[in-house]
Amino acid sequence: MQFPTTGVHHITLIGSNREDTISFYEGVLGMPFVFEQPNLDVPEESHLYFDPGDGRLITFFVRSDRVNDPDPTPEVIGNVHHIAYSVSKETYDRAAKGLEDAGYPNTGPIDRGFMDSLYFRDPNGHLIELACYKVDPPEGHSIVDVLRRAHELRVARGDNAIEAKHMHEAANALRGEPAVQ
Repeated sequence: MQFPTTGVHHITLIGSNREDTISFYEGVLGMPFVFEQPNLDVPEESHLYFDPGDGRLITFFVRSDRVNDPDPTPEVIGNVHHIAYSVSKETYDRAAKGLEDAGYPNTGPIDRGFMDSLYFRDPNGHLIELACYKVDPPEGHSIVDVLRRAHELRVARGDNAIEAKHMHEAANALRGEPAVQ
């Protein structure tokens, strides 16, 4: 039996305290702080809600007596490896220097072929990725449509991973444009 999903409703992480969590997620990443209420399962915790930019939510359980712990979260089964947030190309292009200036060491720009990435840690050791795709989906299509088509092109050619050329060709094909030989 299947239970089809319609998207990510929200993701909840464990944060330190209210002030530091809001300072980072709203102040550094620009995510509007939406609201706060008690954690309905653990009354001594607050539940903070932020909008990561797509109208969905990222939330944090925080407690007033917690302090930031910058140690990387362990890479063990059941833990989150990283969370990737979409950013515009303009934001991506200024992120490495801006984060460094704000005291957040980062990887600098990384070319992933089909997207560009940059990684750094939040004040509690969560690995954060800022990512932007190399193409915009054509009108009437989603980025998933482009990625599926790019994957088909990659596999048909025996290429190792999706590259920018696959993304551009996929977007053009979805627009109904002829393939460039």
